[in-house]
Amino acid sequence: MNAVRSTVGIAAAAVALTFTGVASAQTPTPTVVDPKLKVEPVVTGLNQPVQMQFIGKDDFFVLEKPTGIVKRVKDGVATPVLDLTVNFASERGLLGIALDKHFKFNGTVYLYWSETTLPTDNNDLSAVPTLGNRLDRYHWDGTSLTFEKTIHRGRSFQADPGQPVRGNHNGGVLRVGPDGKIYLQVGDTGRRGQMQNLIDGPFVFPLPATNDGSIGDDQFGGPDPDAAHLTGVILRLNPDGTAPRDNPFYRLGAERGGSVGASLKKVYGYGIRNGFGMAFDPFSGDLWEQENGDDSFSEINRVEEGFNGGWVQLMGPLSRVSQYRAIETTVTPTPPDPNAATYYGLQQLRWDPANIAANPHEAYDRMFKLPGSRYSDPEMSWKYEVAPGGIDFLSSRELGKDYRGDLFVGSARGALRNGNLFRLPISNNRKEVDPEDRRLKDKVADNLHKYEITESESLLFGENFGVTPDLRESPDGTLYVVSSSQNTVYEISAE
Repeated sequence: MNAVRSTVGIAAAAVALTFTGVASAQTPTPTVVDPKLKVEPVVTGLNQPVQMQFIGKDDFFVLEKPTGIVKRVKDGVATPVLDLTVNFASERGLLGIALDKHFKFNGTVYLYWSETTLPTDNNDLSAVPTLGNRLDRYHWDGTSLTFEKTIHRGRSFQADPGQPVRGNHNGGVLRVGPDGKIYLQVGDTGRRGQMQNLIDGPFVFPLPATNDGSIGDDQFGGPDPDAAHLTGVILRLNPDGTAPRDNPFYRLGAERGGSVGASLKKVYGYGIRNGFGMAFDPFSGDLWEQENGDDSFSEINRVEEGFNGGWVQLMGPLSRVSQYRAIETTVTPTPPDPNAATYYGLQQLRWDPANIAANPHEAYDRMFKLPGSRYSDPEMSWKYEVAPGGIDFLSSRELGKDYRGDLFVGSARGALRNGNLFRLPISNNRKEVDPEDRRLKDKVADNLHKYEITESESLLFGENFGVTPDLRESPDGTLYVVSSSQNTVYEISAE
């Protein structure tokens, strides 16, 4: 652990988007714009809930990020069923949950969480092993969760010269697809290597040689995506943690061999900055995800196999790269982020935003292109950050026939409308966002500054929900909203 240097802490501004905050008596009541719908709390008194998973009607698991506790909420009553010892510094903690496709028969549950080297829950940024973000398999027997197997371990920090230890951009959203495979969204964790579209890494500081004599891009080597550098990706795994042979880079990984090859076999998509939402379209089976830009170009993406999201060379559409560069090379736009200190411009000292390309051709040319990869523009983005959070589709008509098939988007910050919810209509072919507002036909909301709603007025569905890292359609077809900052799970249903 001597490679993880102890620090007093990291400035809040260095953390892109975190689920923090305590509900108070002054917390505004969540509302939705449709008067035919109502919002009611299902369970209150939680401690920073982040993700949930239904196991039956009025019956679900919910995760508490800082306590490491999985609670079962049945008929509104919360009961602990597992308590993990977690490091909850920054964006670490108990982060993701998914049920096996055959959960009703085998009771298999997957959890993604940040372990610690200390005996109790803590927020010490240095108190994690190198591969401290772990994906584990558990068995549910009806009353408790029992550990079975660790099926993946990932990088939990980044420690660079001139910059404090970073514990954010962990991602952690976990889903099981219609194919029964596990999909895990992993943030870049502050890394700057090939999975961040930098073929040789950042090379800003003098760096030591690795064990094989080559020059790496941090204290563990790189920039190749070996086990210690596999971040900024969406992984696709079998239930036992092995890589499916039909993954887009499986053959490439087999040819490469070693730790890098083993990593490439697992990758479904890369060039991911960080996000808190991922969902499968119940009609097409396609995977969608959201990404946060911090200052510029939040994104909603439809993810095909071999997806390259473009980060760090790009956020937002390729045609807007000059705007991305202009925003990221200036201090946080007006009005200033109340958490901003000295950190701005991609929140990283190792790769200055002045390196961003000046035009679309140059940006595309600079991307790290694995054979079989494909870059595609976002289906929706916002010029300045609006901080999207959890996402989910509605497959039922329970809220009204007009909502069926739409994508609902939560908030990773409460700065816009005290925690807004957006509703994105999807096209008939289920391939793109299809808003009615003509200003959005270019798939970009040209808002005026951070946390501002211009060109998204028609998308507004709700407000005052606080930080909402997860949205889930219930077995009844209603919409559940997890509010981390209000320590509550809400249900949106018809009056």
